[in-house]
Amino acid sequence: MKGSGVIIAAGIMIMSGYVSMAGMDMHEEMGPIPYRGEGKHVMINAGELEWTDIASMAPPAQIAIIEGDLSKEEPFTFRLKLPAGYIVAPHIHPAYERVTVLQGTFHFAHGKEFDRDKTMALDVGGVAIMPPGAPMFGYTEEETIIQLHGTGPWGIEYINPEDDPRKQ
Repeated sequence: MKGSGVIIAAGIMIMSGYVSMAGMDMHEEMGPIPYRGEGKHVMINAGELEWTDIASMAPPAQIAIIEGDLSKEEPFTFRLKLPAGYIVAPHIHPAYERVTVLQGTFHFAHGKEFDRDKTMALDVGGVAIMPPGAPMFGYTEEETIIQLHGTGPWGIEYINPEDDPRKQ
């Protein structure tokens, strides 16, 4: 068949790459966390993430940065761990926000004023995508972990400045 040599050659290249990596100690080949595009693979289990407090959210919310420098124009991936009964006050972001729920349920909505009745319950696997400058808010009823990814620089601006823990 015409062109089948390319497919076969690509298959051999993939297979030879797999075979040559089969005996490697992957920990020696992995890049550091947070990943910054060092040209190496990053593989990490959830239990290995380093959770820290996050200044831009009220305690006891925590963040684990997986990829990127949030202050730079580059890809980022991070997780937020929100305890039961946590409220995410209305806010906006300077870039697209892409959220995936990994644990628990995240009640999330669009709007400038917090209103539990306007939220949608996003369960495990649920996704939300919001454009830059779109106001949003949310809350949890149980410990919830969400993963966010996009391209920085990243930030948060609260609709009501009194909700910003950095100003308290």
